[in-house]
Amino acid sequence: MAAEDVFAVPVFLVVFRETLETVIIVSVLLAFLKQTLDGPNRDVRVYKTLVKQVWLGVGLGFFLCLVVAGGLIGAFYTLGKDNWESNEYNYEGAFALVASLIISVVGAALLRVGKMQEKWRVKLAKALESPIGIGRGRSGWFKRFAEKYAMFILPFITVLREGIEAIVFIAGVSFSAPAKAVPLPVFVGLAAGAIVGYILYKGGAGAKLQYFLIASTCLLYLVGAGLFSRSVWYLENQQWNNVIGGDAAELGDGPGSYDIDKSVWHVNCCSPELNGGEGGWGIFNAILGWTNSATYGSVISYNVYWIAVMIALAVMRYREVKGHWPLMKAKESSATPLVDQPSQPDEVKNEG
Repeated sequence: MAAEDVFAVPVFLVVFRETLETVIIVSVLLAFLKQTLDGPNRDVRVYKTLVKQVWLGVGLGFFLCLVVAGGLIGAFYTLGKDNWESNEYNYEGAFALVASLIISVVGAALLRVGKMQEKWRVKLAKALESPIGIGRGRSGWFKRFAEKYAMFILPFITVLREGIEAIVFIAGVSFSAPAKAVPLPVFVGLAAGAIVGYILYKGGAGAKLQYFLIASTCLLYLVGAGLFSRSVWYLENQQWNNVIGGDAAELGDGPGSYDIDKSVWHVNCCSPELNGGEGGWGIFNAILGWTNSATYGSVISYNVYWIAVMIALAVMRYREVKGHWPLMKAKESSATPLVDQPSQPDEVKNEG
């Protein structure tokens, strides 16, 4: 019996790639909670509640992607048409854009935790205890909902997006590969991704808090930049698919697989889309947003993302030091900088 009859390498690569992108997000969130809420001044109830939110987001996202993918596969067999594939890149682009924006907000918040650790403990506890409420406007309701279930939303969106992509790909491979060649690589891909996630979690949970926050924020922004660029790439390639009347990926990575009018570079190899991204290119795509066929939109959006992140961080730093936003007058109550002042020893406070 040949090895390919029991182990489809493309299936393993795509499952490992999608799992890796998911476990990076989940491991960073869990390590963050461990660092901030499970220390000397631990709040066991809040910590356990937020950890449950993370795993609930993972579980519900996984369940929904199974339901959606099952419906798509069922429609393929009953109607003889893959409804997902005809608009796949539109869905992928929308999911990638939402995930990128959420990751960007989380990354900015993580950087502030080191200086405002106790304030974050109190803020998280209040957000969990306070009801969402109604009657204060839709924007206020959404803000309170996002604060209360922040640790649920990001893993839910991430798992849903990555899971649907992986399952649809596996379904496509299973139509041409033996059915017995699918289960083993799926299991091995999930296990390998979980091991990487566990290593990231243990390393992050045991590291010095400030180093962990900087490293995890950099990693999140690398993933976020890749997702933002890929979202534009997906939307542009959906337009190209509509022009040629089919899936450009089926043409391989040569002529006809891309729109030359929008191309910045194209190499006839190293594709993250073909055969699950053999040679590690799918992993580069998951973490760094690599593509062998870049467009004006994907390159410009990648650079715009980093420019926006740098401007946002500079503005946040300005407000932290000056006590007010740029181009705005400082209020009397915020005339002093927001940088935390070191607390005085108790014996000094009690003098006099």
